[in-house]
Amino acid sequence: MDDAGLPKVPKRLSEYSASQHDDLPQAYRESRDEPRKSKNSLKLVGLAIATFLLVILSFLWSNFRPQPTPLAASPTVRPSGAVAKPSVTQPIAPGNVEASPDQVLGHYRYAEAPQSELEPVADGIKMHKAAAPKFLAMVDAAQAEGVNLVLISGFRSVEDQTHLFFDVKAERGQNTDTRADVSAPPGYSEHHTGYAADIGDANESSTNLSQSFDQTAAFKWLQKNAAYYSFEMSFAKGNPEKVSYEPWHWRYVGDRKSLEIFYRARKK
Repeated sequence: MDDAGLPKVPKRLSEYSASQHDDLPQAYRESRDEPRKSKNSLKLVGLAIATFLLVILSFLWSNFRPQPTPLAASPTVRPSGAVAKPSVTQPIAPGNVEASPDQVLGHYRYAEAPQSELEPVADGIKMHKAAAPKFLAMVDAAQAEGVNLVLISGFRSVEDQTHLFFDVKAERGQNTDTRADVSAPPGYSEHHTGYAADIGDANESSTNLSQSFDQTAAFKWLQKNAAYYSFEMSFAKGNPEKVSYEPWHWRYVGDRKSLEIFYRARKK
C-alpha cells in the first residue's frame, strides 16, 4: 500500500480528541492517566498521616497533660477575730467549758469533767471542786434545821451514763423516748459536768429518784434555801426541754464556768 492509503498517526497524544482518546489502546490511556493518579495517591497518604498524627497528639494530651494543683482549703475568715464554733460532730474533750448547743431527745450535750476538777463529797461520789464545798455547806444547814439531805448521785462519766441509759432501758423494756424522759443519753447528761446532784431525803428513802420526792421535807427545804448555795432545780414542771419533772435533780450555778455550761447552750 502506498502512504496515501494509511491513516495519519499523530506525533503527540494530545492531538487526539476526547472521543479519539477513548479509542486509544489501553496502554496509551493508562500512561496518560498515571501522573494524575500518582498525585491523588500522595494526597490520600498525606491525609492519612495527618489524621494519625492528630489522633496520637490528642491521646498524649488527654493522658499526659499537666494536672492543676488543688488549692488547700483556706480557713473561713470571720469578722473581728471571731472563733468558729466546734462542729456538732466534733467530740467535746474533758474540761471543755463550752457545751455544744445541739440536743438529743431534749437533752443538751455536755463535756465530761476531768478527774483533776473533781473531789469526794460522799462515799464513792464526787462533785466538781467548786460545787462540792457548797453542797456540803447546804447539807449542814439543812441538818441544823432537822432536815437530812442525802447525795444519791453526783459526777457520772459517759461510760456510767451509757449503762444507765441503754442497759436499764433494755432491762425495763422501755422505748427510747420513754427512757429519755427520765435519763439523759450518754454525752448529754448534766452529771458529766460534776455540777449536778441527785438529792434525796434520808428520812424518806422510798421517794428517792421519784416525783413523790416533792412531798418530802428535804424538797421543801431545798425550794426555800437552795438558791443561797447557788443550787437550782434542773427540770421543773413544764421545762422547755420537755424532760420529765425531776424534783430530785439539782445543779450548781455558782461560778462562771458552771453558768456558761448550763446557760450558754440554752441561749443559743
